[in-house]
Amino acid sequence: MSAAPTSASHSAQDARTSQDQVHADVVVVGAGPAGSAAATHLARRGLEVALVEKTTFPREKVCGDGLTPRATRSLIRLGIDTSQENGWLHNKGLRIYGGGTTPFELPWPDLADFPPYGLVRPRADFDDLLARNAIASGATLYEEANVTAPILHERSDRIIGVRTKDGREFRAPIVVAADGNSSRISTTMGITKRDDRPMGVAVRTYYKSPRHDDDHLESWLELWDGKPGESALLPGYGWIFGMGDGTSNVGLGVLNTSTAFGRTDYKDLLKRWLDNTPEEWGFRDENMTTDIRGAALPMGFNRTPHYSRGLVLVGDAGGMVNPFNGEGIAYAMEAAEYAAEAVAEAHYRGFDTASAEKALRSYPTRLRAELGGYYRLGGIFVKLIGNPDVMKICTKYGLPRKTLMKFTLKLLANLTDSNDGDAMDKIINSLSRIAPSA
Repeated sequence: MSAAPTSASHSAQDARTSQDQVHADVVVVGAGPAGSAAATHLARRGLEVALVEKTTFPREKVCGDGLTPRATRSLIRLGIDTSQENGWLHNKGLRIYGGGTTPFELPWPDLADFPPYGLVRPRADFDDLLARNAIASGATLYEEANVTAPILHERSDRIIGVRTKDGREFRAPIVVAADGNSSRISTTMGITKRDDRPMGVAVRTYYKSPRHDDDHLESWLELWDGKPGESALLPGYGWIFGMGDGTSNVGLGVLNTSTAFGRTDYKDLLKRWLDNTPEEWGFRDENMTTDIRGAALPMGFNRTPHYSRGLVLVGDAGGMVNPFNGEGIAYAMEAAEYAAEAVAEAHYRGFDTASAEKALRSYPTRLRAELGGYYRLGGIFVKLIGNPDVMKICTKYGLPRKTLMKFTLKLLANLTDSNDGDAMDKIINSLSRIAPSA
C-alpha cells in the first residue's frame, strides 16, 4: 500500500495508521546534520525526500557544540540565519593552552572562502533547527522510525529501501545513509569500518560557569593530572566552549594512536584534568548540570566506499570526522551537499541508467578530490601526536611562535582560500593535493 504524506512531519503512530509503505525519490536515514543537510539540498533540487529519524525532536547528541567558520559556511549555504539575533553565539577565534605558556589567542583567518566567525549552539536545538529547515525546503520528516534493515532487489542486490522496527517500509531508488558511526544500513550491506584509519573517543558534560559567555573556542593541547609541567601528562586534548546560557560545554578526546586508547576511564580523566583548573571557573561536580557522556569519532574516511549499489554514505556513517581537530559537523554538511548534487544529477538523467550510475559514482570521486589528501595528512598527524613526548615538544616549542601557530590553525581547521590565498594557504593546499587520498 502506498499513501502520500499528509503533513511535513510524521510520528510513528501517524505512519502506522495512515501508511505502511512510503515511496520517494530518495530515502535519507538519520536526521542529524548530515541527513538534514542532504534532505534540504535534495528537496531544493526538486526531489521527493523521505527523511527518516529513529527518535523525536528535540533530542540530545554528544558533541562539543562548537562550530568553526567551515561549518558556518555550510549553514549559510543551507539558508540558515546564523546571526546572534537568531540565537547563535558567535566566536572570533581559538584560544590555545599548552606548552606551559599563558593561553595563546588566534583569530579566525580573514578569507574569501569562509566567513570570519565561528558559532556555538547546543546540539538538541541545532539538530532540530536543521530538520525543520529540511521540512521547510520540501522534505518530509518521519520521526520514531527506527530503521533496522535495508530492502534489497532480489536480482540486482541493490538497495531499494529500508524497513523499520515497527514494520514500515520506505522505498526509493537511492538511499542515503546518515545513520552515524554504527551505520546499521552500511554494515548490513557489507560496508564495514577500516582499521587503517584513525578513530577517537570524546566525552563531554556541562557546568554552570562564569565563563559561559566566551568569544573564543578554547582548546587544551596538554592535560595534566596535577600541577601543569610538574605531573604526568594525560593522553588526549580538551576543550571548553562557553554556551552563552550560563553553562560551558567541557570535554576531551583521545585518539586510537594513543597507548591509553581503550584502556582509560575517560570520565575520570576529564575530572582529573578539570581539578587543576581554577576553582572560580566552576568546573566541579557540584556545578555539573548533565551526566558525562561519550561518543566515537570516526575519522579519515574509515568506512568506504561512499557509494555502492544505490547506497550513499554521508557524515559519521562514512567516517568523515577531520583527524586534525575532531570536527565532524562541517564535513557532514559538505558531503551532504556533494551527495545531493550527484543524486539529483542521477535522478534527472534517469535512475537505473548507465548515465545515472556515472553521476552517482562522481560523489566518492569528488570526496577524494576535496578531502582525501587532507585526511591522509591528518592520519599522519594523529600518529605523531599519539606520542605524549612529541605533543609536549610541539606545544613547548611551537606555541610561542605566532607565525607557526597561524599556519597550524589554518591546517588543523582546514581554513584556506582555494584561489589567491596567501603563502600559508598555498603550502597547505599543495600538501593536500600531492598527498595520496585517504
